[in-house]
Amino acid sequence: MSGGGNFDYIIVGAGSAGATIANRLTEDPSVSVLLLEAGGTHKHWSVRIPGGTVANIVLKARNWGFETVPQKNLNDRQGYQPRGKMLGGSSGANAMIYIRGNRYDYDNWAAMGADGWSYDEVLPYFKKSEHREAGGGAYHGQDGELNVAAVRSPAEINDILIDAARSLQLPLNDDFNGETQEGIGMYEVTQKDGERWSTARAFLDPIEDRPNLTVVQHALTEKVLVEDGTAIGVRYRITKGTKATSEVYCEREVIVCGGAFGSPQLLLLSGIGAVDKLSPHGIEQVANVPAVGENLHDHIDITLCFKAKMKDLLGISIAGSFRMLGEMWKYRTKREGLFTTNYAESGGFLYTDRTEPAPDVQLHMVRAIVDDHGRKLHMAHGYSCHVCVLRPHSRGTVALASADPTDDPLIDPAFLEDERDVQTLLRGAKLLQRILRAPAFERAKGKALYAAESDDDAEILADIRARADTVYHPVGTCKMGAANDDSAVVDPRLRVRGVTGLRVADASVIPQIVSGNTNAPAIMIGEKAADMIKEDWASQTKEQSLAAK
Repeated sequence: MSGGGNFDYIIVGAGSAGATIANRLTEDPSVSVLLLEAGGTHKHWSVRIPGGTVANIVLKARNWGFETVPQKNLNDRQGYQPRGKMLGGSSGANAMIYIRGNRYDYDNWAAMGADGWSYDEVLPYFKKSEHREAGGGAYHGQDGELNVAAVRSPAEINDILIDAARSLQLPLNDDFNGETQEGIGMYEVTQKDGERWSTARAFLDPIEDRPNLTVVQHALTEKVLVEDGTAIGVRYRITKGTKATSEVYCEREVIVCGGAFGSPQLLLLSGIGAVDKLSPHGIEQVANVPAVGENLHDHIDITLCFKAKMKDLLGISIAGSFRMLGEMWKYRTKREGLFTTNYAESGGFLYTDRTEPAPDVQLHMVRAIVDDHGRKLHMAHGYSCHVCVLRPHSRGTVALASADPTDDPLIDPAFLEDERDVQTLLRGAKLLQRILRAPAFERAKGKALYAAESDDDAEILADIRARADTVYHPVGTCKMGAANDDSAVVDPRLRVRGVTGLRVADASVIPQIVSGNTNAPAIMIGEKAADMIKEDWASQTKEQSLAAK
């Protein structure tokens, strides 16, 4: 085992939150930061080119490729949980949709005990990161590192969706992150000049020469080192090349940013959790935090798929293969065309139940047939539309499979465990059917797959249980809450209960999932965490200075 040097901060995970925190903390040249990432570089064509998204979802080169335990409410199927494994994390593999959620979500966090996390308190952090090409204002920033742009070369199917919504007198919306979330419209995406703008591109590339930042790739963190109730460092192994194992120490804090699956797994491997979750694996408890790994929830989703012959839809055909050659040239010379797509170019937020405090389902219109996350191929072109439950009631867990850090955790989202989620997804599917049957879709002349056009509730439910799965937004496994909340893992300043010098800052701290995609909220959490860390250490330094006098 080789020894490691000392740093002020150690950040575990260079994803949406971790990359952001690394940037902000190293703004102070007197502070040293070690950033550990289990994956490799983001500098690959499949990451840079937006159309490469599908490769990084399906293939495991830059993706953890997790699977869930069998889901009893989904015909005992194992769900697929792709998560980014590279600098930038899932922001390097996602569909690049920039959505914050609803004002209600954050005000509800505050009401649940997360003081300081109301909408008005987090909005400045969203704006801080953002450079919105369409303009700033009360809800948007233009001075941030994260470029937010319109879809560059959208497909006609998006116009059809918007025309269908208009004909049904559903509201339209040109800014889902503005004053009102409800409606149908085009999504904005984290792209710049036709290239993906992940958090690695936005927050790490510009600072790669900072002498106070050390980035180690292919570094799998095995354990947080805790001594007398204080996190003093971590142990990690290099998984490529030297295969060396190191222990490295910090003067101030360890900040865990491993995501909804990685963060609870690391805490448990480190002895932070309930005894009954640790002792079967021979792990000694160092802090009794029973909620670690609890409260897992996610947006359960069903996709309605159609074959169609529109030329700008993706698919497998001889003509389509020839067309791709032209699209490659168009992208290479102009950064335009099909390769700039994020696939889910339009969609929206709608109510299936007007008693809900905010829209309760979200749509993602995709210019391709998306079947089993794109892993099941069809010899046809076509389109799909997702509908997901925005605020699910079902709660699952993340647990250890073993004490070996290389073993995937046991992921159980408990999808559709709560009957309310079943009914919301059924209503959402029927609402989506109504939209897809509007006269505007005659232009697409789509042929339905599965039960996309069924009017029988039992048949639709059977299809849901046969095909529904995640839309890639797991949260909640290191829940944030009040100091006296036993269901919480971290307090509102993201400090782990019972361990000094240890924080978690990523989507795992979200107490109740946001009503929308989770990349922008994870970046916001990173921004706010960095400020809180700076504030806490400035306060501590001041107190020490006064005490010395």
